[in-house]
Amino acid sequence: MKQTVNPYQKHSSIYHATSDTGVLVVRSLKHIFKNMDQLLGLTIQPVMFMLLFGYVFGGAINTGGINYINFLVAGILVQMSAFGATTTALSIAADLRRGIIDRFKSLPMTSSAVMTGHVTADLVRNIISSGVLIVVAIFMGFRPSASLLEWLYILGILILFTLAFSWVSAIMGLLAGSVEAVQWMTFFVVFPLTFASAAFVPTETMPGWLQVFAQNQPVTHVIESIRALMIGTPIGSHGWLAIIWSIGLIAISIPIAAYLFRARQPLQ
Repeated sequence: MKQTVNPYQKHSSIYHATSDTGVLVVRSLKHIFKNMDQLLGLTIQPVMFMLLFGYVFGGAINTGGINYINFLVAGILVQMSAFGATTTALSIAADLRRGIIDRFKSLPMTSSAVMTGHVTADLVRNIISSGVLIVVAIFMGFRPSASLLEWLYILGILILFTLAFSWVSAIMGLLAGSVEAVQWMTFFVVFPLTFASAAFVPTETMPGWLQVFAQNQPVTHVIESIRALMIGTPIGSHGWLAIIWSIGLIAISIPIAAYLFRARQPLQ
């Protein structure tokens, strides 16, 4: 008697993981580019932040002789990446509420592809948003001095940081009971880390207790390393600390997200 072979078993697990992830990345990207709200957030939000901080606050902040637009770009870039990464949490929470993830879990597919698809799609979204922001900043007077190698280093740091925040956001999306809960959870995490940092003002101008926090948290190290590479100031220890923080967050967040995904009970 001829044995029937399941087509899904003809290829290796790596092939299936890559194929399943690719399908779900395309799905998430279609949701982004077909959703007007997503497209507005992709383009208008970073432009508004850049214009607001650059023209409203720029004349009142002492950055130690550095043109404020040159000082500001790295902070806005990292802030937008952090806020953009929270889209992962919102997308996962929305899928959970609609029961779509329960349907995915019932299919013969790699379970990690669901989380990885959301994270990868939001990484693409953030890279596009960053490009829009850089173009606007140049029109506002941003004049970077980074070489091609330094721009590649900047891109690498930004990708690592975005991936780290996206995986943290995936955990929040799995823990939250609703989209509304995701919004306050991400607000509670992202706002203190981005505003109590070197994004908009030098940390030396902050009160002593806040200065200690601001100078030793991951967002500041990412901002300072990108800023140094962009405008040619000393990078110090910020470069390797930014990489260590990002890789550490990724290494911790992925197993937690995977566990929460497997343990998630289907909707009744």
